[in-house]
Amino acid sequence: MHVIICVMTGIGRVRGTAGLLLNIYKRDTGIGQLKNDREALARRRIESVLGRHGIANMRTLEQKISDAGPNGMRIDPHVLTSALKGLVTSGRVRKRQKAEIDWHYLPGTDSAVVEDRLQAQVPVYRDFVAPERSMRIGQCLEIMVYRALIEQDAVQFLGGFADLDKHDDSQKYSKVEPPDMVDGRSIHPKSLDFLLNHPLAGWAGVEVKNRRPWLYPSFEEVKDLLRKAVALDCVPVLIARRIQYSTFRLLKPCGVILHQTYNQRLPEADRELADLARQKDLLGYHDIRTGNAPDPRMSLFVGTNLPKVLPAARERFREHRDLLTAFVSGDISYKAFAAKVRRREDGTNEDHDWDDDHG
Repeated sequence: MHVIICVMTGIGRVRGTAGLLLNIYKRDTGIGQLKNDREALARRRIESVLGRHGIANMRTLEQKISDAGPNGMRIDPHVLTSALKGLVTSGRVRKRQKAEIDWHYLPGTDSAVVEDRLQAQVPVYRDFVAPERSMRIGQCLEIMVYRALIEQDAVQFLGGFADLDKHDDSQKYSKVEPPDMVDGRSIHPKSLDFLLNHPLAGWAGVEVKNRRPWLYPSFEEVKDLLRKAVALDCVPVLIARRIQYSTFRLLKPCGVILHQTYNQRLPEADRELADLARQKDLLGYHDIRTGNAPDPRMSLFVGTNLPKVLPAARERFREHRDLLTAFVSGDISYKAFAAKVRRREDGTNEDHDWDDDHG
Protein backbone atom coordinates (compact mmCIF):
# COMPACT_ATOMS: atom_id res chain seq x y z
CA MET A 1 0.00 0.00 0.00
CA HIS A 2 1.33 3.44 -0.92
CA VAL A 3 0.13 6.87 0.16
CA ILE A 4 1.09 10.32 -1.04
CA ILE A 5 2.38 12.47 1.80
CA CYS A 6 2.76 16.25 1.50
CA VAL A 7 4.62 17.86 4.39
CA MET A 8 6.83 20.89 4.84
CA THR A 9 8.38 21.25 8.28
CA GLY A 10 9.60 24.82 8.07
CA ILE A 11 13.05 23.84 9.35
CA GLY A 12 13.54 20.93 6.99
CA ARG A 13 11.49 19.25 4.31
CA VAL A 14 10.25 15.70 4.48
CA ARG A 15 11.33 14.23 1.18
CA GLY A 16 12.82 11.15 -0.30
CA THR A 17 14.20 10.98 -3.81
CA ALA A 18 11.82 13.47 -5.31
CA GLY A 19 10.60 15.82 -2.59
CA LEU A 20 7.42 17.54 -1.48
CA LEU A 21 4.26 16.38 -3.27
CA LEU A 22 6.31 14.12 -5.55
CA ASN A 23 7.23 11.12 -3.49
CA ILE A 24 4.99 8.13 -2.87
CA TYR A 25 5.90 6.73 0.50
CA LYS A 26 4.96 3.47 2.11
CA ARG A 27 2.85 4.10 5.15
CA ASP A 28 5.06 5.48 7.90
CA THR A 29 3.69 6.48 11.27
CA GLY A 30 6.61 8.90 11.76
CA ILE A 31 5.75 10.86 8.63
CA GLY A 32 2.06 10.78 9.52
CA GLN A 33 2.84 12.07 13.00
CA LEU A 34 4.94 14.91 11.60
CA LYS A 35 2.08 15.93 9.31
CA ASN A 36 -0.30 15.89 12.29
CA ASP A 37 2.17 17.96 14.31
CA ARG A 38 2.35 20.62 11.58
CA GLU A 39 -1.44 20.83 11.38
CA ALA A 40 -1.67 21.11 15.18
CA LEU A 41 0.91 23.92 15.10
CA ALA A 42 -1.09 25.62 12.34
CA ARG A 43 -4.23 25.50 14.48
CA ARG A 44 -2.40 26.98 17.47
CA ARG A 45 -0.90 29.77 15.39
CA ILE A 46 -4.26 30.61 13.78
CA GLU A 47 -5.91 30.91 17.19
CA SER A 48 -2.99 32.96 18.49
CA VAL A 49 -3.08 35.41 15.57
CA LEU A 50 -6.86 35.78 15.73
CA GLY A 51 -6.67 36.34 19.47
CA ARG A 52 -4.37 39.32 18.88
CA HIS A 53 -5.85 40.60 15.61
CA GLY A 54 -9.55 40.28 16.50
CA ILE A 55 -10.63 39.24 13.00
CA ALA A 56 -8.60 38.57 9.85
CA ASN A 57 -8.93 37.39 6.27
CA MET A 58 -6.98 34.49 4.76
CA ARG A 59 -4.32 36.67 3.12
CA THR A 60 -3.53 38.28 6.48
CA LEU A 61 -3.31 34.87 8.16
CA GLU A 62 -0.95 33.70 5.40
CA GLN A 63 1.20 36.78 5.81
CA LYS A 64 1.51 36.34 9.57
CA ILE A 65 1.84 32.54 9.62
CA SER A 66 3.27 31.44 6.25
CA ASP A 67 5.46 34.44 5.34
CA ALA A 68 6.46 35.44 8.86
CA GLY A 69 7.03 33.96 12.27
CA PRO A 70 9.80 32.32 14.27
CA ASN A 71 12.09 29.76 12.66
CA GLY A 72 10.42 26.36 12.52
CA MET A 73 6.93 27.79 13.01
CA ARG A 74 6.09 29.00 9.52
CA ILE A 75 3.25 26.99 8.02
CA ASP A 76 2.79 26.65 4.26
CA PRO A 77 -0.58 27.87 2.92
CA HIS A 78 -1.94 24.41 1.98
CA VAL A 79 -1.48 23.23 5.58
CA LEU A 80 -2.83 26.53 6.91
CA THR A 81 -5.95 26.26 4.74
CA SER A 82 -6.64 22.71 5.90
CA ALA A 83 -6.17 23.66 9.56
CA LEU A 84 -8.45 26.69 9.26
CA LYS A 85 -11.16 24.62 7.61
CA GLY A 86 -10.97 22.14 10.48
CA LEU A 87 -11.22 24.91 13.07
CA VAL A 88 -14.29 26.38 11.37
CA THR A 89 -15.94 22.95 11.11
CA SER A 90 -15.31 22.24 14.79
CA GLY A 91 -16.60 25.67 15.85
CA ARG A 92 -13.28 26.84 17.29
CA VAL A 93 -13.18 29.60 14.67
CA ARG A 94 -16.13 31.49 13.23
CA LYS A 95 -16.36 33.49 10.03
CA ARG A 96 -18.14 36.52 8.65
CA GLN A 97 -18.39 37.55 5.02
CA LYS A 98 -17.54 41.11 4.16
CA ALA A 99 -16.29 42.64 0.91
CA GLU A 100 -17.07 39.29 -0.77
CA ILE A 101 -14.52 37.31 1.28
CA ASP A 102 -14.49 35.43 4.60
CA TRP A 103 -13.12 37.05 7.75
CA HIS A 104 -12.26 34.75 10.66
CA TYR A 105 -12.49 35.32 14.41
CA LEU A 106 -12.59 33.37 17.67
CA PRO A 107 -16.02 32.63 19.15
CA GLY A 108 -15.07 34.30 22.44
CA THR A 109 -14.24 37.63 20.81
CA ASP A 110 -16.53 40.45 21.92
CA SER A 111 -18.94 41.40 19.11
CA ALA A 112 -18.02 45.08 19.51
CA VAL A 113 -14.36 44.19 18.94
CA VAL A 114 -15.26 42.19 15.84
CA GLU A 115 -17.23 45.12 14.39
CA ASP A 116 -14.53 47.64 15.28
CA ARG A 117 -11.76 45.56 13.72
CA LEU A 118 -13.85 44.96 10.58
CA GLN A 119 -14.50 48.69 10.21
CA ALA A 120 -10.75 49.32 10.42
CA GLN A 121 -9.67 46.65 7.93
CA VAL A 122 -12.41 46.32 5.32
CA PRO A 123 -12.02 49.81 3.76
CA VAL A 124 -8.28 49.18 3.30
CA TYR A 125 -8.97 45.78 1.78
CA ARG A 126 -11.62 47.19 -0.58
CA ASP A 127 -9.21 49.89 -1.77
CA PHE A 128 -6.51 47.27 -2.23
CA VAL A 129 -8.58 45.00 -4.49
CA ALA A 130 -10.44 47.71 -6.44
CA PRO A 131 -10.39 46.63 -10.11
CA GLU A 132 -8.62 49.70 -11.53
CA ARG A 133 -5.97 49.58 -8.81
CA SER A 134 -5.54 45.83 -9.19
CA MET A 135 -4.68 46.34 -12.86
CA ARG A 136 -2.06 48.96 -11.98
CA ILE A 137 -0.65 46.72 -9.24
CA GLY A 138 -0.34 43.90 -11.77
CA GLN A 139 1.49 46.23 -14.16
CA CYS A 140 3.88 47.41 -11.47
CA LEU A 141 5.92 44.19 -11.34
CA GLU A 142 5.69 43.76 -15.12
CA ILE A 143 7.25 47.22 -15.55
CA MET A 144 9.95 46.31 -13.05
CA VAL A 145 10.82 43.25 -15.16
CA TYR A 146 10.67 45.35 -18.35
CA ARG A 147 13.10 47.91 -16.93
CA ALA A 148 15.46 45.08 -15.89
CA LEU A 149 15.28 43.64 -19.42
CA ILE A 150 16.22 47.03 -20.87
CA GLU A 151 19.30 47.13 -18.62
CA GLN A 152 20.74 43.83 -19.94
CA ASP A 153 22.10 42.75 -23.31
CA ALA A 154 22.34 38.95 -22.91
CA VAL A 155 18.93 38.23 -24.49
CA GLN A 156 16.68 39.96 -26.98
CA PHE A 157 13.08 40.49 -25.89
CA LEU A 158 9.64 41.40 -27.18
CA GLY A 159 6.90 43.14 -25.21
CA GLY A 160 7.01 46.27 -23.09
CA PHE A 161 5.45 49.60 -22.24
CA ALA A 162 5.33 52.47 -24.71
CA ASP A 163 4.40 55.42 -22.50
CA LEU A 164 6.37 55.15 -19.24
CA ASP A 165 7.65 58.70 -19.72
CA LYS A 166 4.21 60.15 -20.54
CA HIS A 167 2.59 60.09 -17.08
CA ASP A 168 3.04 58.76 -13.54
CA ASP A 169 1.80 55.42 -12.22
CA SER A 170 -1.52 56.79 -10.96
CA GLN A 171 -2.77 55.81 -14.43
CA LYS A 172 -2.52 52.52 -16.25
CA TYR A 173 0.26 52.36 -18.83
CA SER A 174 -0.12 51.08 -22.41
CA LYS A 175 1.27 47.53 -22.73
CA VAL A 176 2.70 46.38 -26.05
CA GLU A 177 2.17 42.62 -26.02
CA PRO A 178 4.68 40.27 -27.65
CA PRO A 179 3.59 38.31 -30.74
CA ASP A 180 1.16 35.44 -30.17
CA MET A 181 2.70 33.46 -33.03
CA VAL A 182 6.28 32.17 -33.09
CA ASP A 183 7.75 30.14 -35.96
CA GLY A 184 4.29 29.20 -37.16
CA ARG A 185 3.04 28.14 -33.70
CA SER A 186 0.21 30.20 -32.21
CA ILE A 187 -1.47 30.87 -28.86
CA HIS A 188 -3.90 33.43 -30.34
CA PRO A 189 -5.80 35.20 -28.84
CA LYS A 190 -3.65 34.86 -25.72
CA SER A 191 -0.17 36.22 -25.19
CA LEU A 192 2.74 36.01 -22.78
CA ASP A 193 4.00 39.01 -20.82
CA PHE A 194 7.38 38.89 -22.58
CA LEU A 195 9.12 36.74 -25.17
CA LEU A 196 12.89 36.34 -24.89
CA ASN A 197 15.33 35.04 -27.47
CA HIS A 198 18.57 33.52 -26.20
CA PRO A 199 21.42 32.78 -28.66
CA LEU A 200 21.72 29.16 -27.43
CA ALA A 201 18.37 28.36 -25.80
CA GLY A 202 16.08 29.96 -28.36
CA TRP A 203 12.71 31.30 -27.26
CA ALA A 204 11.57 31.71 -23.65
CA GLY A 205 8.18 32.96 -22.45
CA VAL A 206 7.88 35.08 -19.30
CA GLU A 207 4.79 35.52 -17.11
CA VAL A 208 4.77 37.93 -14.17
CA LYS A 209 2.35 37.52 -11.24
CA ASN A 210 2.22 40.36 -8.70
CA ARG A 211 -0.32 38.65 -6.45
CA ARG A 212 -0.47 37.76 -2.77
CA PRO A 213 -1.27 34.01 -2.87
CA TRP A 214 1.63 31.56 -3.05
CA LEU A 215 1.66 29.75 -6.39
CA TYR A 216 1.35 25.95 -6.47
CA PRO A 217 1.97 23.77 -9.55
CA SER A 218 -1.71 22.89 -9.97
CA PHE A 219 -2.88 26.53 -9.95
CA GLU A 220 -4.46 27.76 -13.18
CA GLU A 221 -2.02 30.71 -13.45
CA VAL A 222 0.86 28.22 -13.54
CA LYS A 223 -0.89 25.82 -15.91
CA ASP A 224 -1.76 28.70 -18.24
CA LEU A 225 1.94 29.61 -18.56
CA LEU A 226 2.82 25.97 -19.22
CA ARG A 227 0.04 25.70 -21.80
CA LYS A 228 1.38 28.71 -23.72
CA ALA A 229 4.97 27.50 -23.42
CA VAL A 230 4.36 24.03 -24.83
CA ALA A 231 2.26 25.52 -27.65
CA LEU A 232 5.03 27.94 -28.68
CA ASP A 233 7.91 25.60 -27.74
CA CYS A 234 9.44 28.26 -25.51
CA VAL A 235 11.07 27.76 -22.11
CA PRO A 236 8.59 28.86 -19.40
CA VAL A 237 9.74 31.55 -16.95
CA LEU A 238 7.55 32.45 -13.96
CA ILE A 239 8.20 35.50 -11.77
CA ALA A 240 5.95 35.89 -8.71
CA ARG A 241 5.87 37.15 -5.13
CA ARG A 242 5.86 33.69 -3.55
CA ILE A 243 6.17 30.28 -5.20
CA GLN A 244 5.64 27.25 -2.97
CA TYR A 245 8.47 24.69 -2.71
CA SER A 246 6.55 21.93 -4.51
CA THR A 247 6.30 24.15 -7.59
CA PHE A 248 10.09 24.41 -7.70
CA ARG A 249 10.59 20.73 -7.00
CA LEU A 250 8.11 19.54 -9.61
CA LEU A 251 8.64 22.03 -12.44
CA LYS A 252 12.38 22.79 -12.32
CA PRO A 253 13.24 19.26 -13.61
CA CYS A 254 10.83 20.00 -16.48
CA GLY A 255 12.80 23.07 -17.57
CA VAL A 256 10.60 25.70 -15.93
CA ILE A 257 12.53 28.68 -14.51
CA LEU A 258 11.05 30.23 -11.36
CA HIS A 259 11.92 33.42 -9.48
CA GLN A 260 10.39 34.72 -6.25
CA THR A 261 10.44 38.46 -5.55
CA TYR A 262 9.37 38.05 -1.87
CA ASN A 263 7.68 41.47 -2.18
CA GLN A 264 4.45 42.67 -3.71
CA ARG A 265 4.97 45.86 -5.69
CA LEU A 266 2.50 48.75 -5.58
CA PRO A 267 2.62 51.90 -7.70
CA GLU A 268 4.36 54.88 -6.13
CA ALA A 269 1.07 56.76 -6.47
CA ASP A 270 -0.47 54.30 -4.01
CA ARG A 271 2.13 54.82 -1.27
CA GLU A 272 -0.52 55.89 1.25
CA LEU A 273 -2.50 52.69 0.69
CA ALA A 274 0.71 50.65 0.82
CA ASP A 275 1.53 52.16 4.22
CA LEU A 276 -1.95 51.25 5.51
CA ALA A 277 -1.86 47.73 4.10
CA ARG A 278 1.54 47.14 5.74
CA GLN A 279 0.33 48.10 9.22
CA LYS A 280 0.39 45.01 11.42
CA ASP A 281 -2.97 45.85 13.03
CA LEU A 282 -4.64 46.23 9.62
CA LEU A 283 -3.90 43.85 6.72
CA GLY A 284 -0.32 43.24 7.86
CA TYR A 285 1.16 42.90 4.34
CA HIS A 286 4.60 43.86 5.57
CA ASP A 287 6.39 42.79 2.36
CA ILE A 288 4.83 45.53 0.19
CA ARG A 289 7.22 47.88 -1.60
CA THR A 290 6.35 50.83 -3.86
CA GLY A 291 7.68 51.81 -7.27
CA ASN A 292 8.59 49.91 -10.44
CA ALA A 293 12.38 50.36 -10.54
CA PRO A 294 14.17 46.98 -10.52
CA ASP A 295 15.83 46.12 -7.22
CA PRO A 296 19.28 44.42 -7.17
CA ARG A 297 17.76 40.90 -6.95
CA MET A 298 15.62 41.46 -10.04
CA SER A 299 18.48 42.98 -12.01
CA LEU A 300 20.70 40.05 -11.07
CA PHE A 301 18.08 37.49 -12.04
CA VAL A 302 17.11 39.05 -15.37
CA GLY A 303 20.56 40.21 -16.45
CA THR A 304 22.79 37.40 -15.16
CA ASN A 305 21.12 34.33 -13.72
CA LEU A 306 18.31 33.91 -16.24
CA PRO A 307 20.56 33.98 -19.35
CA LYS A 308 22.97 31.61 -17.59
CA VAL A 309 20.38 28.91 -16.81
CA LEU A 310 18.33 29.12 -20.02
CA PRO A 311 20.39 26.62 -22.11
CA ALA A 312 20.13 23.85 -19.49
CA ALA A 313 16.46 24.68 -18.93
CA ARG A 314 15.85 24.33 -22.68
CA GLU A 315 17.26 20.80 -22.62
CA ARG A 316 15.10 19.80 -19.63
CA PHE A 317 12.05 21.39 -21.25
CA ARG A 318 12.68 19.38 -24.43
CA GLU A 319 12.91 16.17 -22.40
CA HIS A 320 9.68 16.83 -20.46
CA ARG A 321 7.54 18.71 -22.96
CA ASP A 322 5.44 15.59 -23.55
CA LEU A 323 4.55 15.32 -19.85
CA LEU A 324 3.84 19.04 -19.56
CA THR A 325 1.57 18.85 -22.60
CA ALA A 326 -0.35 15.89 -21.18
CA PHE A 327 -0.74 17.67 -17.82
CA VAL A 328 -2.02 21.02 -19.12
CA SER A 329 -4.32 19.36 -21.66
CA GLY A 330 -5.96 17.27 -18.93
CA ASP A 331 -4.85 13.97 -20.40
CA ILE A 332 -3.21 13.10 -17.07
CA SER A 333 -4.03 14.31 -13.57
CA TYR A 334 -1.76 16.43 -11.41
CA LYS A 335 -1.00 13.40 -9.24
CA ALA A 336 -0.09 11.28 -12.27
CA PHE A 337 2.01 14.10 -13.73
CA ALA A 338 3.97 14.48 -10.48
CA ALA A 339 4.58 10.73 -10.27
CA LYS A 340 5.75 10.50 -13.90
CA VAL A 341 8.16 13.42 -13.45
CA ARG A 342 9.63 11.72 -10.39
CA ARG A 343 9.98 8.36 -12.12
CA ARG A 344 11.57 9.91 -15.20
CA GLU A 345 14.00 11.76 -12.98
CA ASP A 346 14.82 8.50 -11.18
CA GLY A 347 15.15 6.59 -14.46
CA THR A 348 12.46 4.05 -13.51
CA ASN A 349 9.31 2.83 -15.24
CA GLU A 350 7.03 5.87 -15.56
CA ASP A 351 3.80 3.89 -15.30
CA HIS A 352 4.20 2.40 -11.81
CA ASP A 353 6.38 2.30 -8.70
CA TRP A 354 7.22 -1.39 -8.54
CA ASP A 355 9.98 -3.28 -10.28
CA ASP A 356 9.28 -4.63 -13.76
CA ASP A 357 9.56 -8.18 -12.40
CA HIS A 358 7.10 -7.43 -9.59
CA GLY A 359 4.46 -10.12 -9.46
